[in-house]
Amino acid sequence: MRRWAPLLAAPAALVAGATVGLCVVLLHDYWWGFLLGVATTAALLVALPPTWWGRLAFALGWVTMVWRATTERAEGDYLVSADVSGYGLLAVGLLVLVAGIAGLRRPRATVD
Repeated sequence: MRRWAPLLAAPAALVAGATVGLCVVLLHDYWWGFLLGVATTAALLVALPPTWWGRLAFALGWVTMVWRATTERAEGDYLVSADVSGYGLLAVGLLVLVAGIAGLRRPRATVD
């Protein structure tokens, strides 16, 4: 079962990241929603294990959802506006991606 744990945890972390990212996108226009979303994202990044199937999968799900929300919709409008909170959300997205990559463990050297 231990060998299959990463394969089961990666999709769960990806979906959790996408869910939190969607919530942050929908609430980022309110100051309390922006702060709550950033605090939730930071808490989950700290709580998840520093592995590709934990922290990195969460970060990729979060950033993918925010990226998808910044593209133009069929009606011609955007979910993320070009104001302070919108640019703040994009900056947080960059920090989430950096934290997901930088938080990975280095492989241990094997001793022969």
